Amino acid sequence: MARTVLAAASIALLSLFALAPTAQAATSATIVIQTAPPPVHYEAAPRPRRGMVWVQGHWEWRHDRYRWIDGHWIKARPGYRYNTPQWIERGGRWHMEPGRWDRDGDGIPDRRDRDRDGDGVPNRYDRTPDGRQPHYNAPQHRPSHNRGATPNRRDRDGDGAPNRKDRRPDNPYRN
Repeated sequence: MARTVLAAASIALLSLFALAPTAQAATSATIVIQTAPPPVHYEAAPRPRRGMVWVQGHWEWRHDRYRWIDGHWIKARPGYRYNTPQWIERGGRWHMEPGRWDRDGDGIPDRRDRDRDGDGVPNRYDRTPDGRQPHYNAPQHRPSHNRGATPNRRDRDGDGAPNRKDRRPDNPYRN
């Protein structure tokens, strides 16, 4: 009897460990090489495809040597520009800059792009993060606070965006 209980308990414990998710860490490695990559193979870019971006072939460091990666298509992201992978020399060492999407095309990764227009105001507090001047003469939409007026339940602030799609439904000043 004790053996069957012990066997059942051990099987249940082993099944819990088998079903437990394994810990995974997101890692990113910086590759630094002493020798320069070989010259680039120039490929003829194929004709453009709708909704796709062509990534030119490039050299990657794999298994202690450079390996050529052929060009390929990737799905386009609207509003973004793709920066191709490239090798950059810094102080006699070669660093691999992986390919990435960039929102404003300035070459700075978006996670480090805190002040796009360089005016000293961080983007999250800047009314014009792209550097355009605000239109002060444009008509501003303000909610009517007349006591006799019926409130609009679909657009409280009168900015033209329905409340369910508006991040700030009580802010009449949209950027």
